[in-house]
Amino acid sequence: MNRLEVLLADDHAIIRDGLRNILDDTDDLRCAGEASNGHMLLEMVRAREWRLLILDLSMPGRNGLDLIKLVKAERPQLPILVFTMHQEEQYAVRAMRAGAAGYLTKEADGDVLLAAIRKVARGGMYVSAKVAELLATEVARPQHAPLHTLLSNREFEVFRAIVDGRSLTDIAADLSLSIKTVSTHKSHILDKLQVAHDVDLVRYALQHGLA
Repeated sequence: MNRLEVLLADDHAIIRDGLRNILDDTDDLRCAGEASNGHMLLEMVRAREWRLLILDLSMPGRNGLDLIKLVKAERPQLPILVFTMHQEEQYAVRAMRAGAAGYLTKEADGDVLLAAIRKVARGGMYVSAKVAELLATEVARPQHAPLHTLLSNREFEVFRAIVDGRSLTDIAADLSLSIKTVSTHKSHILDKLQVAHDVDLVRYALQHGLA
């Protein structure tokens, strides 16, 4: 039986080790490659075909949502399962919109993870009940969508970093942006969320389950 070759992309070695062990203990799946940052991931995606990519959204050097789009531009047929620490309310709809075929948090147990991997690898989509609800809400009632859905992916990433207490200098370094660019993003975020100060951003994030 040919085992499905999976590419793992996560910056934490311990997570990759755990995923590799889970995959290699099966009869139908195996870890065939690992990437610890966005640059390495894109090189590996360009180098050969894979049956599935398991992607963490918090990759060094690249916005995880941007990585989904870049990977799909290189390999449109490559299924992507997002496996992340971020709860569904934070990124799931954006990830699916960018081209992911599934979204799973790292709280999931091994059986759920394997079920999601197999479904996505064979061309299906995997979403939890919560993600399905979020997607249905966006389609059914776009006029009532929360203000944070107006943020671009980059703005949303900066917003999350500010809420997490990161300084603009640190955010700029993490995202390889200039301070001026990050400050501009922050100004747009404040305008779109109709607030005036950082504390208002934190309050908004708490109210909408984004913190």
